[in-house]
Amino acid sequence: MDRRGRDARDPEVKLVAYTDNVELGGADLSMAHVLERLDPGIDVTVLGVAPAIVERVAAARPTASTRVVRRPSSGHDLRSLAAHVAAIRDLEPDLVHANLSSPWSCQYGIAAAALRRAASVVAVYQLAVPPVSDGQRRMKRLTARGVDRHVGVGERTSRHVEVLVGLPHGSVRTIHNGVPDEQREPAPRLVSGGPVIGAIGRIERQKGFDVLIRALARIDHGSLVLVGDGSERGALEELVRTVGVADRVVWAGWNDDARSYLGSFDVFVLPSRFEGFPLALLEALLARSAVVATDVGSVAEAVFDGETGLLVPPEDPVALAHAIERLLVDADLRRGLGERGRALVLDRFTADHMTRAFESLYKEIL
Repeated sequence: MDRRGRDARDPEVKLVAYTDNVELGGADLSMAHVLERLDPGIDVTVLGVAPAIVERVAAARPTASTRVVRRPSSGHDLRSLAAHVAAIRDLEPDLVHANLSSPWSCQYGIAAAALRRAASVVAVYQLAVPPVSDGQRRMKRLTARGVDRHVGVGERTSRHVEVLVGLPHGSVRTIHNGVPDEQREPAPRLVSGGPVIGAIGRIERQKGFDVLIRALARIDHGSLVLVGDGSERGALEELVRTVGVADRVVWAGWNDDARSYLGSFDVFVLPSRFEGFPLALLEALLARSAVVATDVGSVAEAVFDGETGLLVPPEDPVALAHAIERLLVDADLRRGLGERGRALVLDRFTADHMTRAFESLYKEIL
C-alpha cells in the first residue's frame, strides 16, 4: 500500500520507538513523554536492547508492546544486526522513531529499518558530541542515508549535528524537547539552615559538577544539594574535601522523582560542559526555579539572560559563583526569573507541544 496521503491518526499506522540505551537518560524520558501523549490510534511497539529501559519507556503507554533484541557487542556485530532486521521484519512498522542519546547511537536500529526498506525513519538527536573514531563517523554517514527526517531538540543542537554528521545546512529540523506540567509532592528540604543551591543530573564529567563545587568554594554562605549518581562521584567527594566545602555538600543520590527536589532549592544550577536541550532545565523553569546555567547547546533557547535565568560561560567557576551569589541576595530577582521561566515553558516547551509537533511530522512523512 502507498503510505502517501495517510493520516498519522489512522489506526493502521504502526510506530516502532527505538532506543539502544542501557542506562536511563533524557532521550528515553523524552520518548516516554511523546508515547504517553500520542494519538491512541497509533499502534506503538518499544524496541530496544536493554529490558529495563524498554519497559520503562513502554510504561508511559499501557497499550504499547515491547520487544528486546540482542545488544551489539561491537561496531560490527552481524548477529545483532540480523536480530534488529528480524524484529523490524516481524513488526512491519510504518515509522521507526529512534531517539539518539548521541549522533552515533541507534545505528543498528536505523540500519535495520533502512535494509527492510518498508518503514520511514525519524532520527531525533538529543546531543551533539564528536565521534570516538573515524569508523563511527563513516558508519553514521552510511546509515544517515536511510533516515527520512533528521530532528534536533534545539536550533543550535540541530546546526551542530549537521556539521558533525556532514548533513546539508538546514536539513535537521528542530522539535524542542518538552516536559509535562505535573504537580509533585515536594521533597523535604535537606538543609536545615541557610540558602540551598541545587543541581540534578548524572554525576559525570559532562555535567560540570566539579566546576559547581569550585564555585561553591568562592561563596561564603549556602549549601549545595546534588541529586544524582554516577562514575564521577568518588572524584567529586575528594574534590569537596580538597577545596574545603565537604560540610556544605549534601549527596542526595538518584531519585526517579528528582523533580520533587526543585521546590527545596533557592537556586537551581546547570553547570554543564555540553548539552542538547536538557529536560532537567525545563523542569526547573516550570517549577519557577531561579536558574543559573551555562551557555552550551540549546540552553540559551530557554534561558534568556536576565529574563528567565542567568547565563554564564562553561568551565568558569568565578562567573558561576558570581551569578549564584547575585540570586542568593536578591529574592525579587529570583521570583521574577521563576515566574517568567514558567510562563515561557508553558508557552513553548511542554510535552504536549513536542508531541503535536511529532504527530505533524509523522503525517507529513506518511
